[in-house]
Amino acid sequence: MPKEKPTSPTAAELLARYDKACFKAAHEIINFYSTSFSMATRLLRGQVKEDVRNLYAMVRIADEIVDGTAEGAGLSPAEIEKRLDDYEAAVLAAPAQRFHVDPVLHAWGYSARRCGFKEEHVRAFFASMRRDVDQTTYDQESFEDYVYGSAEVIGLMCLDAFLVSHPVGEEEYATLTHGARSLGAAFQKVNFLRDLAEDSGLLGRTYFPELREGNLTESTKDALIADIRVDLDAAYACVPLLPTDARLGVQAAADLFAELTDRIDARAASDVATRRVSVPPARKSYILARAVKRAAFSPHNTSDSSGARS
Repeated sequence: MPKEKPTSPTAAELLARYDKACFKAAHEIINFYSTSFSMATRLLRGQVKEDVRNLYAMVRIADEIVDGTAEGAGLSPAEIEKRLDDYEAAVLAAPAQRFHVDPVLHAWGYSARRCGFKEEHVRAFFASMRRDVDQTTYDQESFEDYVYGSAEVIGLMCLDAFLVSHPVGEEEYATLTHGARSLGAAFQKVNFLRDLAEDSGLLGRTYFPELREGNLTESTKDALIADIRVDLDAAYACVPLLPTDARLGVQAAADLFAELTDRIDARAASDVATRRVSVPPARKSYILARAVKRAAFSPHNTSDSSGARS
């Protein structure tokens, strides 16, 4: 019998293949820049995993514009701000187009449409990134604004991804919103402490208002750690309310940053100010395995939750 000729892929199949390639590109960016976060996203399930990776890839590109990479390429502060403005415009426009030649914008646009990421959150994020072009110190009000835009809204967009297929009531949504913002804030504050030497020495930035007038002291470090733990506690309280598609990954991410917090707490303030603290790979693997067990025995399961939010 004559062999059947292979059929050519349809246009829809070609687009689906390109989607997957762009998702993979987004994952590679996150995997390269943040091993901890990349490991945690592996425990997310289904399309949620791709959505969160696509979101963070976009965020990472914006970070690179303002965190020294563009400067390393010879761009002036004015040129860096222009590139950031152009990227913000591209990010905001991306959901309206089904195809992009930029893999990260393509992946971001796909997930932004699916999850309904809010324009106000995107604009708040870029407003914080814009501060990094020329602002070097913060008072309490501007610090809180920066943390909201650079981290808390990322938590809120992750929550949008988590709840696409799992609508919840207004009261539960408010609780989850608080948890998402708290976790984002905790992550950012831990990063500020971990990267203290790089931010001040290489980029000339001092984020914590407490450090505007002097070096990190033991008492200041203790106060900052205590504040981070308040945020982590608020986030942990909400983990059992998350859909099962998201719960494992969020539990793991929170545990990894809690471990980093403990390691920073165990170091002398002078050491934290001059050396980057990290979690060894073997310890990260153990934490991820432990997170699976902790989330599996959670008494709550909202994967079949009903109700709606306006």
